[in-house]
Amino acid sequence: MATPYIYWISTALLSLLYFVSASLYIAKGDFVRKAQADLGYSAAHLMPFMIAVKVLGPAAILWRFNVALSDLAYAGIFYHLILSGLAHLGVRKPKGAIPAAAGLLLLVGSFATQNAARELPSPYAPVAVIQASPN
Repeated sequence: MATPYIYWISTALLSLLYFVSASLYIAKGDFVRKAQADLGYSAAHLMPFMIAVKVLGPAAILWRFNVALSDLAYAGIFYHLILSGLAHLGVRKPKGAIPAAAGLLLLVGSFATQNAARELPSPYAPVAVIQASPN
């Protein structure tokens, strides 16, 4: 079945998106502060928090030592991506919302297929429907 491959590819790409973003926050802090100021945010308060979120969220999903924490990370990333996309659209910069839209697609792929690839199932992920053949 292709479902475990979909899970691992979408999860790896989503994690890569977040880890690269966190490294950008660390390496190019002045650029990120200016970009956040253009969106109307106080970057001095957001930078350390966002670096932590962008590292710990995907780590909780990849490591998955606790299913509830992994589900909470999915929810946090979902809200982050929605708010990020809306922030860019709100200042009429739709190109800035493209990474958030791509991240949402990867997030949905990862969340929807996690039970097919992980030993401990999430109670919130969709359950695959198995159709029995009529005999």
